[in-house]
Amino acid sequence: MLHHPHNLEKSDLPPLVMALGFFDGVHTGHQQVIRAAVEKARDQGIKSAVMTFDPHPSVVLGNTHKQIKYITPIDEKIKRIEALEVDCLFIVRFTSDFAALEPQQFVDDYIIGLHVQHVVAGFDYTYGRLGKGTMETMPFHSRDVFTSTTVNKWECDEEKVSSTKIRRLLSEGDVDAAARLLGRPYEVKGTVIHGDKRGRKIGFPTANVEVEEDYVIPESGVYAVKLKVKEEWHNGVCNIGYRPTFKNPDERTLSVEVHIFDFERSIYGEEVAVKWYTRLRGEQKFNGIEALVSQINKDKQAAVAYFAEEK
Repeated sequence: MLHHPHNLEKSDLPPLVMALGFFDGVHTGHQQVIRAAVEKARDQGIKSAVMTFDPHPSVVLGNTHKQIKYITPIDEKIKRIEALEVDCLFIVRFTSDFAALEPQQFVDDYIIGLHVQHVVAGFDYTYGRLGKGTMETMPFHSRDVFTSTTVNKWECDEEKVSSTKIRRLLSEGDVDAAARLLGRPYEVKGTVIHGDKRGRKIGFPTANVEVEEDYVIPESGVYAVKLKVKEEWHNGVCNIGYRPTFKNPDERTLSVEVHIFDFERSIYGEEVAVKWYTRLRGEQKFNGIEALVSQINKDKQAAVAYFAEEK
């Protein structure tokens, strides 16, 4: 983690090819940028690097106090970037002071000053105060010390792949389309906590997952999912719902409950991951237990059929 102003010396760093971006989601478009940097570094026989930022610039630049939710919170983002075989990762703490840097100052301190010989970024990457620096101004600001590559717009289904688009798809429950843009099913991490045991009473015990608070949660409804417990993935069906709280019925709390198929073990306290595959239906109210049990059976059969076809 670099804090502005950083105290790294250029002479202490190897020559680098650096990919620049916020990279929330590390989606297929981001992967193009990072892979281009890794390949360029290999061609030149030097090290590859990624520079990203934390927290999201809107936390510092926006006027709202709303907590930002991420497709890949910072720990997840680090893992996803490491998997792309990057040699070095710089995470710059995004602060007001850092945001106020003029584009030339950013380039001098965070590119030239870090021994970068080549920069790779997407066509819409901006840098410096008010985002005044762009990939068109990068050669001017480079002082002829480094060269740069601009990666063109990356599209899927004739639409630009972006973190904003993926967030929107998740908020609409379209986890299938989100997975196409991410290049993998959307995944969140959490801990299994004690629920109110209602599922157990009607023959469908569920793991009540308290999702780590930084993740975007898909739209409420019922989904075919996989749950990872102790490095093993299990098929299941998940209900995301907003329940009135006991303290205040007007206040609603999110519950993520996964019924794992053919699974008997108690897993309270376990750290788990949930992968979302497809939305089976929206949230419904039921007249009585029988209607609910009947629907849960249908949901389970739909999820079993989905995973059988997936193979």
